[in-house]
Amino acid sequence: MKQLIIGDALHELASTRRILACLPEEHMTWKPHVKSMTLGGLATHMINLLNWQVAIFLYPEFDLSTVPNRREAMTNRTDLLEEFDANVAKLEKLLDECDENMLSEEWTLRSGDKIILRQPRASALRTFGLSHMIHHRAQLTVYLRLLDIMVPGMYGPSADEEDK
Repeated sequence: MKQLIIGDALHELASTRRILACLPEEHMTWKPHVKSMTLGGLATHMINLLNWQVAIFLYPEFDLSTVPNRREAMTNRTDLLEEFDANVAKLEKLLDECDENMLSEEWTLRSGDKIILRQPRASALRTFGLSHMIHHRAQLTVYLRLLDIMVPGMYGPSADEEDK
């Protein structure tokens, strides 16, 4: 189970980095709709999701009520990638050090007294961590497409890469 989780996480993190590396700094404040996050805000949220993935392995629970609602959106791609890479290194170390027992331990996501989810750590990493990140990564690919910026492939070549 551990090797499957590590392989899955490393693939998704590498794919996510490819998208983040494409983000145009001149459009970090752009958003496709009034209800949407800005490009930089969405990318910053993905960094926060990575921080939360690290928290899955460091703590038995995570309380959203103790986290500021909104972090200021990052607008510098280099800073974004540096923070992403540093947090990926932390997560890789934690994944390497964990064992099957730790992966099956219960982990809780709460907001104050309200329990949002309670799952084994492995499931929390997949749902709250990776699937959540993949969802927002897909949003970023739509943003790139709308800005007419090449979209890299995630699970094979994208339409942009096939055109070459």
